[in-house]
Amino acid sequence: MAKKMKAKTKAKKHSKRTVKTGTKRKVDPVVTEIVRNGVIAVTEEMKTNLMRTAYNIIIYEALDFTTGLFTPQGDTISIGIGLPMFIRGMAETVKAKIRHFGADNIRPGDIYVTNDSYLTGSHLNHVTLTLPIFHKGRLTAFSCCMAHWLDIGGILGGMSTDIFSEGLQLPILKYQDRGVINQIVVDIIKQNVRLPSRAMGDLRAQVTAVKTGERRFLQLLDRYGRDAVLDSIAAIMDHAEAMARARTRTIPDGVYEAESYMDDDGIDIGKKVPIRVRVVVKGDEMTVDLSEVSKQVRGFYNSGITTGYACAQVAYKCITSPTDYPINDGSFRSLKTIVPPGRVISAVRPAPMRWWMTYPMTIVDTIFKALAPAIPGRVIAGHHADLLASSFHGINNRTSEFFIGSFGPLGGGWGAKMTEDGMSGTVCINDGDTHNSPNEQAEFKFPIVVERYALVPDSGGAGRRRGGLGVERVVRARTNIMVNNQSDRAHCLPWGLNGGLEGSGNAVELRIAGQWKTDFPNAKVLVAQLKPGDAFKIRSGGGGGYGSPLERPVEQVRNDVRQGYVTVKSAAELYGVVLDPETFEIDVAATERLRAARQSAGECPSDAKSA
Repeated sequence: MAKKMKAKTKAKKHSKRTVKTGTKRKVDPVVTEIVRNGVIAVTEEMKTNLMRTAYNIIIYEALDFTTGLFTPQGDTISIGIGLPMFIRGMAETVKAKIRHFGADNIRPGDIYVTNDSYLTGSHLNHVTLTLPIFHKGRLTAFSCCMAHWLDIGGILGGMSTDIFSEGLQLPILKYQDRGVINQIVVDIIKQNVRLPSRAMGDLRAQVTAVKTGERRFLQLLDRYGRDAVLDSIAAIMDHAEAMARARTRTIPDGVYEAESYMDDDGIDIGKKVPIRVRVVVKGDEMTVDLSEVSKQVRGFYNSGITTGYACAQVAYKCITSPTDYPINDGSFRSLKTIVPPGRVISAVRPAPMRWWMTYPMTIVDTIFKALAPAIPGRVIAGHHADLLASSFHGINNRTSEFFIGSFGPLGGGWGAKMTEDGMSGTVCINDGDTHNSPNEQAEFKFPIVVERYALVPDSGGAGRRRGGLGVERVVRARTNIMVNNQSDRAHCLPWGLNGGLEGSGNAVELRIAGQWKTDFPNAKVLVAQLKPGDAFKIRSGGGGGYGSPLERPVEQVRNDVRQGYVTVKSAAELYGVVLDPETFEIDVAATERLRAARQSAGECPSDAKSA
């Protein structure tokens, strides 16, 4: 339960306070705005070229990648809208490469590569390429691209318990040394992946992306002058800092705490993994303390410390500057994050990291939960908080070739706000701009058939503002396949706020020989052998509601029922609205009696809870 320990108004206290920013510099405001949009355009073109040249649908359809420009010190200038959780990992990877080689040993034509999980914060599938950008002999920036490789070796199914079983580990290496490709690195990668032609295709696509960043950024420097561009970038960061500080001052000073949990780590089934956060707001600065988040677990749900910092940054960005672009490090100068080593979001070697992305999004959710009493109009209720991205593999009976398949994020229900309903069928906060893959394309590439893909009625938490709906997908096997699903939050349901009710949880089911198996203890099925005709069902949870369901306008409830979002039964039981099951006409008298009785009794359904 979120609680506010103390709070006080800060308007008078800080009305004369000067904003702390970087060094004052004289810049042309017109050039600054051109540069602002220019660096955004550069990182977006990097994205476009990567998508056009990548070999795997997880990149060109699901968009599981991030591109970025960074200063010579490794600070973020702009990142292409992609994985929010990589807002910190890419910058720290660039800085690590600078430290590794030393500034004097970074040369034009170099391209550096790594997939070190404890550096990037994520799993080994995320391969990061970095290219130094030199302008007239001077290092002026870095171009960087992180992309998800469908296969990096290691085990495909089941639970991994250390990093060594999860695939090829690439320390910081030179993929290209002053324009010459390091063939040894290429050969090592080819030898360790199952589909080398596709891996090499994605590698070349990433090279295309970072070279695009180099070419376009140099054109910007040539056109407007190096000093003018670099000073404009510094001014943009200073402005981002000033705006973040100003919006932080609108949050009452105080200490705010909240807790939630993950279902389990996939090994100790049923043993909850605690998530506790503490947020301190003082003046124009915020501290997010993650010291009480669970210690690293035996299962593969850990992530590196850069992800711990990213949890705080994603939440802070949403609260203080969600629409300020480009995304850059100036926005986070007023944020402090406390992340001790050895937690699930700061794991140390050799902790497994294969499903690194699951826990962080619930941490972000819990930060919002903590701040709900202070800024109720700027946070959302709990959301489904999982990728629901099942993977499957086998031999394609049409081509007799080995395949690895995945749909990408399923999408689910987001929590309602004070002012609007939650979004339905939307990808979780961790993956932001990634997309769910088209069913038709998956059916064409893999021996499967999608039998059903639809919103789930009644999955959104009831409230004055209703939570978004979850989605279910039923997939039938056309050959023998092995299925793995690693989802969580089946039991820690998306909570409601201010009287809103919780949404449904995530779930997985299997259809074996025509019979559905639904009695799994969680949403994890790590190894499931399906024969032709068998199927798996993945269902994402709904978002939590906001405010009392009895306060939702009757006509809105009727529209929800007509559109199939809410059933007639739930309309009566949760919202106190009585409808004709055939015509959906409102029984006004019965509705008034039912709502009045429940309001006078202070009733709400016993199986629904609110934070």
